[in-house]
Amino acid sequence: MVSKGVMDISSRYTFALKGPTMHRAHLLLIPALLVLLALPVSRGRYNDDFDDGEDITDFDDNDFAEFEDMNDDPAAEAETAPPPRASPSSQPEEEEDEDEATVELDDGLDGFEDSETQDQDIYSKYDQDEFEVPGDMDKPGHSMKDRLIIHTVPAHLQNSWESYYMEILMVTGLLAYIMNYLIGKNKNSRLAQAWFNSHRELLESNFALVGDDGTSKDAVSTGKLNQENEHIYNLWCSGRVCCEGMLIQLKFLKRQDLLNVLARMMRPAGDQVQIKVTLNEDDMDTFVFAVGTKKTMAKLQKEMQDLSEFCGDKPKSGAKYGLPDSLSILSEMGEVTDGVMDNKMVHYITNHAEKIESIHFSDQFSGPKVMQEEGQPLKLPETKKTLLFTFNVPGKGNPSPKDMDSLLPLMNMVIYSIDKVKKLRLNREGKMKADRNRARVEENFLKQTHAQRQEAAQTRREEKKRAEKERIMNEEDPERQRRLEEAAQRRDQKKIEKKQMKMKQIKVKAM
Repeated sequence: MVSKGVMDISSRYTFALKGPTMHRAHLLLIPALLVLLALPVSRGRYNDDFDDGEDITDFDDNDFAEFEDMNDDPAAEAETAPPPRASPSSQPEEEEDEDEATVELDDGLDGFEDSETQDQDIYSKYDQDEFEVPGDMDKPGHSMKDRLIIHTVPAHLQNSWESYYMEILMVTGLLAYIMNYLIGKNKNSRLAQAWFNSHRELLESNFALVGDDGTSKDAVSTGKLNQENEHIYNLWCSGRVCCEGMLIQLKFLKRQDLLNVLARMMRPAGDQVQIKVTLNEDDMDTFVFAVGTKKTMAKLQKEMQDLSEFCGDKPKSGAKYGLPDSLSILSEMGEVTDGVMDNKMVHYITNHAEKIESIHFSDQFSGPKVMQEEGQPLKLPETKKTLLFTFNVPGKGNPSPKDMDSLLPLMNMVIYSIDKVKKLRLNREGKMKADRNRARVEENFLKQTHAQRQEAAQTRREEKKRAEKERIMNEEDPERQRRLEEAAQRRDQKKIEKKQMKMKQIKVKAM
């Protein structure tokens, strides 16, 4: 635009020189000079930054060379350069002078360039990818690889309640477990205390010691239950005629365990009261007897050592004695059943049949059978004369304190059974039969363990010989070592001679 203005002024100046009147030329020359002086001030943006006589092109080539792109495409520069714009003010004047002679620029104006053209030349040397303007984003040829891609934040990284559902479930489960623990523990404690309050007077009237916890050397009656854990309570009573002691165990459901509560929804269960009475050796005759539900009797006969050995027959119905059909009897002999099942005992069992799980009397009680994996014992297990009672707490897994009070008549039956067993004595035939049964059991046991006893004896002999050889080898005196070896050989020779003599005696007796 500036170059066109200069051309216009120059053409006017040349035209004025060719005109007939010199005065008119001087008038046109003065405005032209003023315009030339004003242009560097308004259009020269780089004059303040450069020294006089310094070429703009040289500055661009030297100081801004780091921004040059050596691989610029000439075609790209041509496309990015804006097209030249014609000055609207010069168009009328060019039309007027269209028919006149062509005007040429002087040599002094050859180096003058429009400032906008210089700007375009300077920016065209820079990297087009490095300097981008917002307008270039709209061009179809702009590279899409430099666009900022904003991804959607995943759901699990968003700060919302849905991101913490696992933590919420864990905290909820933990709170539920804690609440169930407290509620179940308190309920078991209330049930145990309700049972003790209703039975305390009866127990204290029959036993001198009620509630010994075993922590002190001297027996002291504490008068309270001993809590083994959150669902088992024990009570030890002693100080009664014909009885060493009585252990009462209240086995409640694991109401404090949430998993056990959920399991009972699939497999219901109930609370139980187990009573174990240990009698003196002279206060019970030799017999084994049991009564209870059919399922329990079949299970005990397989698992308990005494019932499996002395009660080989299948459980029999108690209808003969007026018992409900749900109960069955296991007995070593018929005389024992007739002696135990008197009218009062039948009355207790019949009126509380739904609460009775099992009643077990035995003078050979040794606990459950020894499993084959644990190995066969080399001697008979120790036995005690014991009475066992197992009662079911009513309520079908959800009892109340009143249900615990309803077990008091069964405790009266326990006290009566102790006195009943003490008085019960077998006749002569029954006593002989019981003794034969015990001798048979002992003989069978010895036969089963004979090979094991021989193996154990052989092992002991080998260990003894090994120890003796080690003692001889550790002897430092050679002479003493020789004498010990000769003594060992003489002993072995004597043992061999004794065995040979026994074999000869056996052969002579056989003849």
